[in-house]
Amino acid sequence: MSGPRAVYLCEGLVKRREASGAAFELRVPRLRIHAGEVVVLCGASGCGKSTLLDLLALALEPDSAALFRFRAQEGSASDVRLLWQRRDLDELARLRGLYMGYVLQTGGLLPFLTARENIALSCRLLGQDPKARVERLGHRLRIADQLDKLPRQLSVGERQRVAIARAMAHRPGVVLADEPTASVDPLNAQAVLELFLDLVRQDGITAIIAAHEWPSDSIPGARVLNHRLERDGSVTRSLFWS
Repeated sequence: MSGPRAVYLCEGLVKRREASGAAFELRVPRLRIHAGEVVVLCGASGCGKSTLLDLLALALEPDSAALFRFRAQEGSASDVRLLWQRRDLDELARLRGLYMGYVLQTGGLLPFLTARENIALSCRLLGQDPKARVERLGHRLRIADQLDKLPRQLSVGERQRVAIARAMAHRPGVVLADEPTASVDPLNAQAVLELFLDLVRQDGITAIIAAHEWPSDSIPGARVLNHRLERDGSVTRSLFWS
């Protein structure tokens, strides 16, 4: 029997940046993420978590990669390394729009749209009817009575739930979340995270989450990626591997 489908398969992934005479280098020797997994990139600020998320979101071009394949559904995998080499930005955008959702740590909601309209946005961009999905997500994330309010009328925790709903409304295969509860007070952060993970697991979505810390005792089942920070003179290297 074949094993679970690999959504991501990366080898030799490298991204570099320089600022004020200091160099940072993110290295991913090997990374394999299977369909339906919850994977956590755990580490302090500046270790490259957001950079790796942007690489996996196909929004940031790696400086080099021996292998970078993405397969959100059954069928052949997309060769992301080749797409970047060909500068096929349309295909990269198509893959992001169809198969990925992104949750920012501050929500990133459009202030002039209601919660309902924010959630529906990804569906409308893909020509999908969002009504049933918006209502379902509203109930499951316990914001059904807040859908017709503008973001400024919502609490921070409610805004973050709206952001989660928006990322999932178009039924993506993958959701990437950059510290999704960082802006939420500690009393509500656990509740928001639990709702998010319940939704991910019920829908069979692959989730990749960047976090400073991970409450492994209260939310088991996630795979935390190994991480190591190395310094060599003016160069800081961050390594994630699985």
